[in-house]
Amino acid sequence: MELSIKSTPYQRAAALYIRMSVFVLEKGISLQDEFDNFDTDETVYAVIYDQDFPISTARLLKEDHSTCRITRVATLKEYRGQQKGAEIIAGLEAYAMAHHYKKALIHSEVAAKGFYEKQGYTAISEVYKEDGVPCQTLTKVLL
Repeated sequence: MELSIKSTPYQRAAALYIRMSVFVLEKGISLQDEFDNFDTDETVYAVIYDQDFPISTARLLKEDHSTCRITRVATLKEYRGQQKGAEIIAGLEAYAMAHHYKKALIHSEVAAKGFYEKQGYTAISEVYKEDGVPCQTLTKVLL
């Protein structure tokens, strides 16, 4: 399996395929909520491929000159429990540090908060609704 981080049309298509499968078809999030204005030609996507098949993804967004936000973390159901989400996050954190970001944010579903805490993130907000789902903002200093 291979982790790839870049902003190419193929990478974007792979990321959107995973997100459609996980968020729209599996979790029932609306197309309008899942696919937003942050999916552009310049957006950086991390994708893990099993040979040429995309299985896990996340995207990296710039918040400001020193802060990035990791969003839309998703792994296909049959690949869960194999630490692919942790691998995606670690890869994006390394990419972010190489691009001089000092802090990462994640808008986590409350149900996934424990996963992100295991990756070193801490909650900095109260629970709020995002796309109809209870969420919390978490942060991590990138060292």
